Amino acid sequence: MNETPTHKFNFKNPIVILSLTAVVVFGLIFGVILLTQNWGKTSTQINEEALLKRLDKLYTKINVTVLQPRKDNSVEMPTTLTSALPDINSSFPLQVSAATEEFIEIFSSPEKAGANYESWLIDVANNFNKSGAQVDGKNVSVAVRNISSGTGVDYISSGKYTPDVFAPSAELWGEMLSYQGKKVSLAEKSIAGNVAGIVLSKAKHAEMVQQYGAVNSKTIVDAVLKGELAMGYTNPFVSTTGLNFLLSTLYTIDSSTPLGDEAISQFQKFQDNIPYVAYNTMQMRESAKNGSLNGFVLEYQTYVNAPDIKSNYIFTPFGVRHDQPVYEIGDLSPTKQEIVSQFIAYCKTPEMQRLASEKGFNGLPEYVYEFPPASGEIIASAQQIWKKEKHGSSDLSVVFVADVSGSMEGDPILKLKESLHSASNVILPETRVGIVTFSSHVNIALPIAPFDINQRAYFSGAVKAMRAEGSTAMFDGIVVAMKMLLEEQEKNSNTKLMLIVLTDGETNVGCNLSDVEGIIRDLKLPIYTIGYNANIAVLENLSQINEATSINAETDDVIYKIQSLFNAQM
Repeated sequence: MNETPTHKFNFKNPIVILSLTAVVVFGLIFGVILLTQNWGKTSTQINEEALLKRLDKLYTKINVTVLQPRKDNSVEMPTTLTSALPDINSSFPLQVSAATEEFIEIFSSPEKAGANYESWLIDVANNFNKSGAQVDGKNVSVAVRNISSGTGVDYISSGKYTPDVFAPSAELWGEMLSYQGKKVSLAEKSIAGNVAGIVLSKAKHAEMVQQYGAVNSKTIVDAVLKGELAMGYTNPFVSTTGLNFLLSTLYTIDSSTPLGDEAISQFQKFQDNIPYVAYNTMQMRESAKNGSLNGFVLEYQTYVNAPDIKSNYIFTPFGVRHDQPVYEIGDLSPTKQEIVSQFIAYCKTPEMQRLASEKGFNGLPEYVYEFPPASGEIIASAQQIWKKEKHGSSDLSVVFVADVSGSMEGDPILKLKESLHSASNVILPETRVGIVTFSSHVNIALPIAPFDINQRAYFSGAVKAMRAEGSTAMFDGIVVAMKMLLEEQEKNSNTKLMLIVLTDGETNVGCNLSDVEGIIRDLKLPIYTIGYNANIAVLENLSQINEATSINAETDDVIYKIQSLFNAQM
């Protein structure tokens, strides 16, 4: 039987000894390098380096072209947010139509002019219209529109549309209109009681009681300033609760001089510890569900009608009361004044007040605000302080990622360009802005720079030059934009980062969501999406990764929505 020959190393052979020694030495050196390469680095630094390597690996596979920026010398100076207000009937249709020739039209805040538990004023108005109310022998009625208090002020102050009656959540908005020179008369201070509040998770509430002895506006502000509480609130240009929280915070910091240097300095520090200001209440509630917030603002009426919140959170009132005041706008005729008077009286009948209580109003009647009411001048000034200081001591770097693929040909690309041109009017000069466009490949259309008059002109030129062609490499565009933002952050560690993606959402070449989702999440980078004839579900999933929001551009009020978003975030 043949045996397979066995080859043995001769360990006495000098060549073998030298080879083995080299392998061992190389292994030791390599091991030492592996063991020591992260010495002196924090876990955060190590994670960031790993994240950058993942991003760079994707970036190297992408065809990127840096375009020569072209200045648009015809660019107009910024206009006001109210210039983009949509047609009132298409965006805020009547919830209750007038039933007679003689009537009054009411702008009502959403918590009492919506559906289900938010339908109180709708129910009251329908009942009133069936009641046979008369003035001078003629039947009269009311019409009601559901419109947020801040948006209602925009319509009235701009003169674009003026109702007979304004019924906001709180008197803050009436003060604003009066300060803006509009003739408004307070016809009734309260048709249904309500209170703004901060809801804290039960665990966080117990922790604060143990640490501070109580939960109130003062202890909440202190906890946020110390970084002990992740609070969320809504845009104070639109939301009554958000505006109320802003004012309450400034007064809590310095009750004697709420607009003074000390209040502004402390508010800037306060904003450093606010994760973000929500575009709307829905976004804020979703963030709380996901565990990124342990406190947020909410009206008491909503709190008592939301079992999931009521069972897991504790409500603490703050700010001025939301008692649903009623204002007459302009010079109403005697007939209209009498309709207003009769309708207010009808709202306050025992039957209608029982209905209000059933829908969550009239709770916490004992609550009284501790500071004096703010004037319209103070309210308007507080909004401007917020606009300037909302990012705290940080500045902001934003890259717009615009879809210029063939699927955007025609109306979608025209709407996208209109959106960017119009919404750029509300971007602050100190915000750092860049543009990436994508189709089959990716272009850096505008490097990041402060949005001064020169950058605004280059921005406009880049938008005008956009043409639709090719395939859709959306996630390639996002990778390039993230790379730009991180390079910007290397130059300025004090900048916050944001992406805004404008697209139809139909990616068909390049990277996909699974390639970039982990990087986006680890960067904690908010990606706001605006969809044009889009797969909205895909864009919503992208925005939800880090608590941003998605806007459907296929609505008549898209420009106003986008301007409101930019006003809140930039």
